[in-house]
Order: sequence, then C-alpha cells, then structure tokens
Amino acid sequence: MGPYFAYYLTGYVMIPVFIFALYCQLKVKSSFSKYSKMVSRRGMTGADAAYKLLQLNGITDVKIKRIGGTLTDYYDPRAKEICLSADVFDSRSVAAIGVACHEAGHACQHAQGYAPLKLRNFVIPVTQIGSYLGVPLALIGMFLYSDTLIYAGLILYSAVALFQLITLPVEFNASRRALQTIESNAFLEGEEYSGAKKVLTAAALTYVAALASALATLLRLFLILGRGNRR
Repeated sequence: MGPYFAYYLTGYVMIPVFIFALYCQLKVKSSFSKYSKMVSRRGMTGADAAYKLLQLNGITDVKIKRIGGTLTDYYDPRAKEICLSADVFDSRSVAAIGVACHEAGHACQHAQGYAPLKLRNFVIPVTQIGSYLGVPLALIGMFLYSDTLIYAGLILYSAVALFQLITLPVEFNASRRALQTIESNAFLEGEEYSGAKKVLTAAALTYVAALASALATLLRLFLILGRGNRR
C-alpha cells in the first residue's frame, strides 16, 4: 500500500478534530451574532474601545483602520495597524468591543516585547513553507524510501504544530489583557462584560482546534511511517 493511499486511510484520525473544529466555528459565529445585538450602555464603538485601550497603555503610534469582511479582524505588527472589520469598527455592540480590545491587546504585546509573540513572528516563514511542503515531502520520501525527504517533511510540518502551540498563549494573553482593561475601566459591566468574555472564549477555542488539527496530521504521518517500517 502506497503512502498516499495510506494517508487517506488514516483520515479517521481527523474525524474528531473536524467535529471539534466545526463546533468551535459555530460557537464563534453564534456568540458573535448574539452579542452583536447587545448594544453597550456607554455607547462606545469597537474603534473607540481599541483607541482607549491603546491610550491607557501609552501607545500612540498604532493606527486603527476599517477593513472588509466579517470576523476578519487582526493586528499587523509590521504596519502597526489594528485592522477591524466594519461590523466591529463601527458597531457599539458588546461583541465588537470585545473583539476590538482583543486586537488592541496584540498591539500592547508588540509594544512591550511580549516573548511568545516575538517567537511566533520568528517561526512564521518556516510555518508557511511547512504548511505547503511538509506533508507532500514526507509522503514523497516514504514513496522513494528517502529518509532525508521524510525527516525534512516531518520537521517542516512540525513547525506548523509549533506555531499553533505558540499561538495559544499569544491569543489567550491578548484576550486576558482585553478583558482586564474592559473590566477595570468599565468599558462594559455586568451582563455586557460576561457577553464579551463569552465571545473571546469561543474565539480562543478555534486556536485549540487548529493545534489539534496540526497534531493529528503529524500523527497520521507517523502512523504511515510506522507501517512502512514494519514492512
């Protein structure tokens, strides 16, 4: 049995991961949808909240701009820009404030030299290569009985799993910074704060799912490699 066929046969490993990832995506969408309908009593927009969080942390060189899409929000450390989708930038909802403050939390990490963020940015180039070439190289190596290609593929794809692992503390820390600022400065209170926390908690689960997917893919490769070695 060839490695490519064996790779598809080991797809059962991905079934629980797929179900978990689907659950996480549905949870994010449902939480964001629910708390997008809850308008904050202070009337602060997502952009206002992000700007205020930056001010409280003494950050004056980060821009906040509107971008297209839904839930496409991110922080760009190279341009020093917090990019917020229109339904976050302009919205006065609890969900928008939570998401905007989360992205502002990443800007704070960058400004303060947060080590896990530095490490994540450092491994990004290898991760990009590994996500495209890791699995194909390992499978080609198994087909050609080339240990060099096998281990090159495994190392490259391991970088993807490492990236996802490093991403967890980065994302959790950004949410923690956001929620601490939201609570201590009364951006949101009571049920509003609870709603923002639920939105960010649901979003964090998607990164857990991404790590599970990367680890499951590595497991598939090792299962195939183990079968090949037994023969």
